[in-house]
Amino acid sequence: MPKKLIIATTEQRNGRTRGLDQRTTREILRALNREDATVPRAVAREIPTITRAADTMVRAIRAGGRIFYIGAGTSGRLATLDAAEIPPTFGVSSKLFQPIIAGGRRALFGAVEGAEDSNANGAKDLSSRRVTKDDVVIGITASGSTPYVLGALAKARRARATTIGITSNRHSPIAKSVNILIAPQTGPEAITGSTRMKAGTAQKLVLNMLSTATMVRLGRVYDNWMIGVALTNRKLRQRGLRILAEATAEGVSDAARALRQAGHDPCVAVIMLKTKLSAAEAARRLRTSRGNVREALKNRS
Repeated sequence: MPKKLIIATTEQRNGRTRGLDQRTTREILRALNREDATVPRAVAREIPTITRAADTMVRAIRAGGRIFYIGAGTSGRLATLDAAEIPPTFGVSSKLFQPIIAGGRRALFGAVEGAEDSNANGAKDLSSRRVTKDDVVIGITASGSTPYVLGALAKARRARATTIGITSNRHSPIAKSVNILIAPQTGPEAITGSTRMKAGTAQKLVLNMLSTATMVRLGRVYDNWMIGVALTNRKLRQRGLRILAEATAEGVSDAARALRQAGHDPCVAVIMLKTKLSAAEAARRLRTSRGNVREALKNRS
């Protein structure tokens, strides 16, 4: 008897969207929207494991480690997007979250044929970053079986780094390759096999949650203000000034003066305005608290 072919849930046909090509534009959009609406619920069921992963990332960064995202195709592009947004949003080094995509930079803008099929290339690309036991390596693959990602995770385990997997197929090879598995069950796609859709949306949500929760726990957010924002253009400078004025209940002119004195570091400026310390003393206090604004405000030493 031949073995029965096991099809991953993300590759199965979706009964709710049969006949999609015969529907009106409005009907197509309603069908897609109904499918998309199931994704947040699937992600919500994974909050316990997302919590474990985020807490692990916080501990790693506090110990001097880095976070690596590994993916191919859509997964790699979403990972690159999330990593790229972290420095300007939270004012941290671009070395803290590092994306690695199968096929390299060329794969960000188009398909690189066969790039995801090599375990060895995944291991090699991760190895070039000199991963250590202090780092966290996050493999992202909708199918849970992408060779490039599995190869990188195998290399990460040999380096004794902590490994995390994000997939939409719980019972897939990645489950045996990671310390923590995040597996929102998004089910069959509206268009069979097009995992850039629900599975991709789930990946985006999970990555947002992981990086944001990590940065909040590390003190790069004050209350719910984006106090670490990098002031690199006019829009961000205006946003940073507005946030600083709101967070300190000071006038815009006083906030602007403190920001200049702080070398345009909003975190230092908020400490100055809240404590009436000099820029140098506020910066020292921020360093002592390892960049945590809330802790710096509590610290009187």
